[in-house]
Amino acid sequence: MDAKTETLTPALQLARDNPLRFPNESAEYRAARTALLAEEIELRRHIARVAAQRQALPPGGEVRGDYRFQGEEGEVDFAGLFRDKPTLVAYSYMFGPQRERPCPMCTNLLGAWEGNAADIGQQISLVVIARSPLERLTAWKRERGWKNLRLYSDLNGAYSRDYFGVAPDGSDIPSLNVFTRRDGTTRHFWSGEMGDRTADPGQDPRGAPDPAPLWMVLDMTPEGRPPHWYPSLAYPA
Repeated sequence: MDAKTETLTPALQLARDNPLRFPNESAEYRAARTALLAEEIELRRHIARVAAQRQALPPGGEVRGDYRFQGEEGEVDFAGLFRDKPTLVAYSYMFGPQRERPCPMCTNLLGAWEGNAADIGQQISLVVIARSPLERLTAWKRERGWKNLRLYSDLNGAYSRDYFGVAPDGSDIPSLNVFTRRDGTTRHFWSGEMGDRTADPGQDPRGAPDPAPLWMVLDMTPEGRPPHWYPSLAYPA
C-alpha cells in the first residue's frame, strides 16, 4: 500500500499500546510519558511530511554565477564541487579572513558532520565553503583532526555573496544550501531560511530539524538547552 495514502494508527493508540515499562516508575510518570510519546509520534510524522514537501519542491533558480573555489585537490568551478554526484550540500562556514578563529557554533556542527561525512559522501556531495585562504582552512582542519570534510576557499567571494554566506557589512553568515544537477542544468534546490526574523520569542534562531546533534541531545534532558550558552573551540583539560 502507498504510504502516502495509508491510514495511520492514531498516535495516542500507539503510545498506549507501547509495552515498555521501567523499574520503579509511578503511574503518574507512565501517564505523562504516554502523553509525551503520542506527541513524539506526531512529531515524527510531521518531520516526514515536511521532508516529503521539501523533496517535492519545484525546480529552483539556475546557478549562473562565476564561482571559483580552491580545495585540497586544486582550483575548481561550481560544477567541480559536485564531483560525480547529482546533489550538492554546501555549508558556508563562518571563518572569513577577518576572523582569527572560526565560529565555535559552526565548528561544533561541522565536528559532528565530520563523523558522518564519509557515509554522506556515498550518496551526495558535501562541502564546506569559507572565505579564508585555503592554507588557513587546511591548517584548521589538521588542528581539529578532521579527515573527511571537504573544505573550499571561496576565491572571489561571489558564491558567498549570492548564497548568503556574507552580510552586506562583510561579516560572515552561516548558510546551508542544497543544489541539484539534472539534465545538464544546475539549480538551487533548498536553503535553510530560518533566522532572526523567523525566531520565536525567547529562542535563539534555529532551524527545524536542527542540523546540530548537540541541541538534539540536550533537548532530551531535563535541563534542556542552556539559554545563554554556546559551545567553545576548546575546553580546559
